[in-house]
Amino acid sequence: MKRFLNPAIAVVVLLALVFSFAGCADNSATGLWENAVYQNDTQLGEGSKTITVKVEAEEKTVTFTVKTDKETVGEALTENSLVEGDMGEYGLYIKKVNGILADYSVDMSYWSFYINGEMASTGVDGAKIDETAVYSLVYTK
Repeated sequence: MKRFLNPAIAVVVLLALVFSFAGCADNSATGLWENAVYQNDTQLGEGSKTITVKVEAEEKTVTFTVKTDKETVGEALTENSLVEGDMGEYGLYIKKVNGILADYSVDMSYWSFYINGEMASTGVDGAKIDETAVYSLVYTK
């Protein structure tokens, strides 16, 4: 009986350790970020130009390095499926960034577009690519 009991206890202890370590896994994607495609800084695309795009929502920021041959920020972002939206008379109205939905008609949330920390005077599809600039899409409510 003693020979059987020691291996059984060892198995129980081992399983307890495995499950306790599994509980330590990073399951931090909550709130808006639950639907995000990318949870960490990511490089996307191929091309001769490189732009930096920060996506900010709640208390989290993910930075994208986007390589492209496109002429505008909007083209580079849609080419890499980073943004989705509707075309209107003023250009692309962004509704989703990195899988995160902002719906003004539901909760008065929207995506703000910044260039070098300042609110852009144009939309993403009107912003010519400047490889020295840092672009930001900020979830605003």
